[in-house]
Amino acid sequence: MCIICDRIKMIKEGTNPYFVRELETGYVVIGDNQHFEGYTLFLFKEHVVELFNIEPAVKTKYLEEMSIVAEAAYKAFKPEKMNYECLGNGDAHLHWHLFPRKQGDIENYGNNGRGPVWWYPMEKMYSDDNRPNAEKLEEMKRRLNDELEALLA
Repeated sequence: MCIICDRIKMIKEGTNPYFVRELETGYVVIGDNQHFEGYTLFLFKEHVVELFNIEPAVKTKYLEEMSIVAEAAYKAFKPEKMNYECLGNGDAHLHWHLFPRKQGDIENYGNNGRGPVWWYPMEKMYSDDNRPNAEKLEEMKRRLNDELEALLA
């Protein structure tokens, strides 16, 4: 079973606490772990593995919406830079990882503290200490949704 399809099923059932907003081509969710504050995912609505498997007009819309989600995360969480990842090796369902980045966020790992998020140790990134409590999660969702609302108006 696909973990992203499972998460989408939870969204449709109203049981995914990380769900922020539905767009035409996908679902916006806050990441479970927030070492990189504002870490957001944009999940394609259908179970598709590759971008080139989507009809051209839908693909264009999906990429446009992903960019809007990234801009909303940027405005909501005020990073220095956004990182974008669409990998699929672990979860073969089209989705984007949108990481707001700040200087020092990977500590001294990588190239003197500079580099991609995956240079930060997984056990630290996915530590339960990085899971937002219910109040913080609601505040993050509100901030992100407010920015999405403004950009989509």
